[in-house]
Parts: sequence; structure tokens; C-alpha cells
Amino acid sequence: MASPTALISETQAWKDLKGHVEDINKTHLRDLMSDAHRCESMMLEFEGLLLDYSRQRATVETMDKLLNLAKAAQLPEKISRMFNGEHINSTENRSVLHVALRAPKDAVIKADGKNVVPEVWNVLDKIKDFSDKIRSGSWVGATGKPLKDVIAIGIGGSFLGPLFVHTALQTDPESAECAKGRQLRFLANIDPVDVARNISGLNPETTLVVVVSKTFTTAETMLNARTLRNWITTALGAPAVAKHMVAVSTNLALVEKLGIDPNNAFAFWDWVGGRYSVCSAVGVLPLSLQYGFSVVEKFLKGASSIDQHFQSTPFEKNIPVILGLLSVWNVSFLGYPARAILPYSQALEKFAPHIQQACELSLSFVSMESNGKGVSIDGLPLPFETGEIDFGEPGTNGQHSFYQLIHQGRVIPCDFIGTVKSQQPVYLEGEVVSNHDELMSNFFAQPDALAYGKTPEQLQKENVSENLIPHKTFSGNRPSLSLLLPELSAYNVGQLLAIYEHRVAVQGFVWGINSFDQWGVELGKVLATQVRKQLHSSRTQGAAPEGFNYSTTTLLKRYLETSPEPKM
Repeated sequence: MASPTALISETQAWKDLKGHVEDINKTHLRDLMSDAHRCESMMLEFEGLLLDYSRQRATVETMDKLLNLAKAAQLPEKISRMFNGEHINSTENRSVLHVALRAPKDAVIKADGKNVVPEVWNVLDKIKDFSDKIRSGSWVGATGKPLKDVIAIGIGGSFLGPLFVHTALQTDPESAECAKGRQLRFLANIDPVDVARNISGLNPETTLVVVVSKTFTTAETMLNARTLRNWITTALGAPAVAKHMVAVSTNLALVEKLGIDPNNAFAFWDWVGGRYSVCSAVGVLPLSLQYGFSVVEKFLKGASSIDQHFQSTPFEKNIPVILGLLSVWNVSFLGYPARAILPYSQALEKFAPHIQQACELSLSFVSMESNGKGVSIDGLPLPFETGEIDFGEPGTNGQHSFYQLIHQGRVIPCDFIGTVKSQQPVYLEGEVVSNHDELMSNFFAQPDALAYGKTPEQLQKENVSENLIPHKTFSGNRPSLSLLLPELSAYNVGQLLAIYEHRVAVQGFVWGINSFDQWGVELGKVLATQVRKQLHSSRTQGAAPEGFNYSTTTLLKRYLETSPEPKM
């Protein structure tokens, strides 16, 4: 382990922000929003995408201090080290190069002195060739029928990222046209109910299974893979596996052992973290099978555009950097432990679950699996909070769910995400506005409601009954930001993904933690192995549960006594 270095909280820049909190606590967003010059300075634009963070509890001075904190944290150097392929994931001794997965063919991005971009494009070209064969019908199943249905088996980043993109593209007109007559489903949970739902209505003769596991040892994924292999072989015979199953893996020996032709294995690399892998074969293969490679390539180009913006744009105009610094401000200085991700687009319903993965408290994937840490990258205990509990729901559904909490209960910073153009516009004669305008009316109104609130004096002027005034008073001063996309095309979906990926990296770089490992998920897996062995011995030998605490032993006994005896 590298020799310990000073924590960011020991720097003068951090202490300046700590002292600045008192000044901010004397202000209210009603007053801050009246300063047009301040509001104008808090709007950023890139390729038609507009970020408005004027409803954050921050002043121009706050932003200057946050930019000073970025310098103190050596943020420019850390970003450069990431793009240069240095082993910034020090606990696993790996580079962090998901940016290489969507880099142009002529780009040079090195890991361990070798340009990895040609390898990436070799895999992308292989995916294009294979998906073209499947989609055109030149590759057929064991009985000669085209393979029009795909089940992708994977968990964590092998599931949440591709599912988010798939859900976002389903109603995009161009993508939907390319997907006509095809189905894409995702099998993640080891619960047999998930298996039953995935194969329901499908015919093994027309189904292709994509097994996604880098090592081909992930317990849940491999049991699901064996389950679907059994589904295929029962109907079509063992030789059918080679025609109906492919893999995204680097363990060719285990791929072949499952019955999959190693030539139909698509590689990815150790420098691709699971939650950042949607732009690798993990996501690109199933998405290309559904939508065609040309659509997925637009998604990759959108992500790449943000990579270049993140790498080259001055910090004061850099969208991921500003978003990351604001998250640090909200979590570590203002003390807000959560963040609501509120897309005013049903197509983004799976976006919040994917982003949750970066912090891994397990509401949000990209954010909570990355930044849910209690020690610095050098192993020092942190004297400040990191990470946030991410959750969210598309508007306006969320307004009828948890908005009561964010308006009058806990203060939770909110990300409002909207689009200028709907994927599926509807205009009804006689209506005051279109369906999309109705949706977006709420997108524009909710941030102001959170910021301004409503005072008792305003309620009195509206002749509200005195006994109801306390219940109808809104304190306001609740921070949010608004991200307005021109539309939700494949390109814009890629941009949105990359913005949040880099935002998470910025937070981790500033806090001085490793956002790219995930040791927190390992302990439960180890304990599950012990339970698995116990269940096997209890089922096959009648052995009583032992070696567990009283609570677990009692639960195991009840489970074994009342659950049906499986065929072993």
C-alpha cells in the first residue's frame, strides 16, 4: 500500500468551505434566486444540453471555494492519470479505462504502455459482424429458425447498465424501428421466478442466450446460465448450445465447458469495472442484437463526446466536474446524505437504479458501489461522510410517491432531468397543452416549489384557515439542479451515462477514495457460501444447521422444515 498522505479534510481549501457553511446557512434560495447575475453564472451548455444549478445552496463564492478544493485534491492530475491508463484502482492494481470503450478508432489510450483502442475496436467489429448475422437471419438456430429473441444473463453492472440503455431506447423512434420483431430480456436474479418470467412465451428454437461474466464464475450468473442451457438442451438437444448460447467472458476454458463455442466469446478487460462496463461487450452485444450496431455506435459516440468534454474543458465550464463538486458540497459540508434522481421521461425509468451502483448501499449502482467507502485510498479512516443514498422515480409518478418527503420532510438534493423533445409526442385536439408539455410543466415547477416554498404570510393572504397554515407551509430552501436534454436519442443517452459516470469519479477523486473497487460486496458472498454448503448437507444428509448464530440457525431450521424438498 502506498504511504499514507494527508486527507483532503486537512487542507485549507476544505477548512475554508467548512467555515463558509455558516454564511450559506444565513441565506435562503428565495434571495439567491433573485440575483440574475448569479443565476446566469450557474448555467452551462454543451451540444444543446443545458445544466442549470442555480437552485443549489451555493453562491459564486461557494463555487470559487469548490474549485480551490478541486485544486487541493489534485483533480486535474487525477483525471489525467485516469485517461493515461495509470493504475488509479490501486487496491486491485488496475487501470480505469472505460473511456477507451467508446473512443474513436484513431484514438490512443494506453494501459501498461500499450494502446488498447485497437483491441476495443476488434471486439466492436466482431460484435457488429455477429449481430448483423443474427439480425439478417444468416445465423440460424439448431432447427433452422432465425433467432429473434435474446436473453442476456448477468448481474450488477452486467445487468443494470444494459437494462437502463435498453429501456431508454425502446421508445426512441429510430431504435424502435430497428428493433421491430425482436425481443431483448435480462435475467439477473437467481430467484427462479426471474427465470420463469424471462422464458415465458419464448421458444428455445428462436432464442439466443448471452451469458455475461468476466471470469465465468459469478455464482448467480452461472447457475442461471446452466438453467437456461437445460431449457435449451431439453427442447433441442445438447449440440444446440453452440447455436443458441454465446458468452461475454475472458475465461475461454469455462466458456467451452458450458458448451459454448469459444469463437463466440466476446472479450473485455480487467481495466473495465463492472458498473462501468455497459460500453463494452457487456452492453454493446445484447443492445446490438436488439437495435443493430449502427444505433449502439451512436450511443458510444455520445458517451465519447462527454469524455472529451470532461478531459479538456476548464473546470468552471465542465459539467461532470461541477456536478461532482456540488455533490461533495451537499454531502460533506451541508450534510445531506441522499440524492433524488428525477427524470421527467418514462424512458429513463431504469436510470436511477443504474446510477445507484456507484455508491453501493444498493439503492443506486454506479454511485453507491463506487463511493460508499469509509476509508481513503491509502486506507485511512475518513472523518467525513462520502457517497450518497441515491434513489429516484420518473416524474410525475414520483410526485405521487415520495415528493411529500422532499417538500416538507427531509432535505434531499434533487436532480431533475428533462427533454425538450418527446420520443413519442401526443397532441390531442381541444387540450390546453400537449402531453409532453403537461409533463414538462411539472419539470419546471417542482424545482421552484422546492427552492421558494410557501410562507405562512402568503397563506394568510390566500385566506387559508389558521389551523391549516402549519400544514400548508413549505420551508423551501431545498436544493436541486436541472438537466435539460434536447431529446433522448441514442447519442443523448450515451451523453447522460458518461456525465454521471464522470461525476462519480470527481467525487471520489476529491474525497480521496477509490471509486473503482467494491470490496464491500464480498463479505456477504463469503457467508452465502457457508450457508450454501449447509443447505446441501441438510438436504442430502439430513445434517442439522451448525456453526451459525442463534438467529440464523433458527431461520435455517424453519426454512428446511417447511420448504419443499428439491430433487438433488
